[in-house]
Amino acid sequence: MTDNHHQTTPSGRPRARAFGISFDGKPGPFNAITDVAGVAVGYSTLISGDGALVVGKGPVRTGVTAILPRPRADLATPVFAGVFSQNGNGELTGSHIIEETGAFNLPITITNTHSCGVSRDGTLRWMQRVLPAALDSGWGLPVAAETYDGFLNDINGHHLRSEHVAAALDGATGGSIEEGSVGGGTGMIAFGFKAGSGTASRIVEWHGRRYTVGAFVQANFGKRRNFTIRGLRAGPDLLEPAIRESTPRAEKGSIIGVVATDAPLLPHQMKRLARRAPLGVAMTGGFGYHSSGDIFLAFSTANHEAALAPSGRIASADFIPDTDIDPFFDAVIESVEEAILNALVANDDMTGRDGNFVPALPKAWLKGKFGASQGK
Repeated sequence: MTDNHHQTTPSGRPRARAFGISFDGKPGPFNAITDVAGVAVGYSTLISGDGALVVGKGPVRTGVTAILPRPRADLATPVFAGVFSQNGNGELTGSHIIEETGAFNLPITITNTHSCGVSRDGTLRWMQRVLPAALDSGWGLPVAAETYDGFLNDINGHHLRSEHVAAALDGATGGSIEEGSVGGGTGMIAFGFKAGSGTASRIVEWHGRRYTVGAFVQANFGKRRNFTIRGLRAGPDLLEPAIRESTPRAEKGSIIGVVATDAPLLPHQMKRLARRAPLGVAMTGGFGYHSSGDIFLAFSTANHEAALAPSGRIASADFIPDTDIDPFFDAVIESVEEAILNALVANDDMTGRDGNFVPALPKAWLKGKFGASQGK
């Protein structure tokens, strides 16, 4: 397999590596969370209308992202997991049961702040259709998360519906996935540039075994002055192009990060991985300001049998010793950092409600700074 997946998205949008930006660590074949076997990602993207905001009519710049932690037939099987809130000005449903039991099941969805409940409930409706036995004698507590897209989108118009959630879930696939203004990331902004959905992965070699760590972010955070690319303080160089505010833009930024791995790790270790995700955010200049909901979820697809252990029997689970976990911390930090930059690079300018305008990260500037062989 060539590294074309590392350079471009399926639609041909450039990724960060297309501009000569170098990263630490070894990525997986697709450099995506979907490099973790069984994990799939799907989107519903809603873009319509221009001009003045009319609540309930648009303009619409939103969507929903679906992440399946296991293949569809196995979605009722829990995955060991941990959550961490660096700054809690946001929402991630299902977090209480994860804190209590160290596991969750069912798909993950990410959307805009005022549609988080729709995506949660839409997930339950979808599960009832595709895997009804999973809910026959139990309850579902799906993970649904959000970031705010109200500068570009008619967020109070509630345009996301259950059928959009179902379409994202039905369309979830492995392999190379789109990035940028797609799914829940459609209306999102980072460092004053158009951002949204991004992903990356790393391979970890451990005592002759090979594991994958993948990250997916919905990036909607950060101030331009702090923007950093691989140690380069880019913000001072990039005063232009600027956001155009036809209506005042309040500071309402957040990031949701999802980390997946096939490494056998226990719930307390998954929480440790989730705690390292903000370090990847910080590498790009994200400092967890007051209005930012910086919330992170990490899960492992390993220990399938332990997760299904029946009552009345001793359950056994494999795990890598805590003393050997540092390379997995590296992989989380590296993949989160690159996922954020991919969300920014695989993007174009966007004009939304009331003519509010958000520029894309300038490709010509990237090419000049990092010696790209391609890009525009």
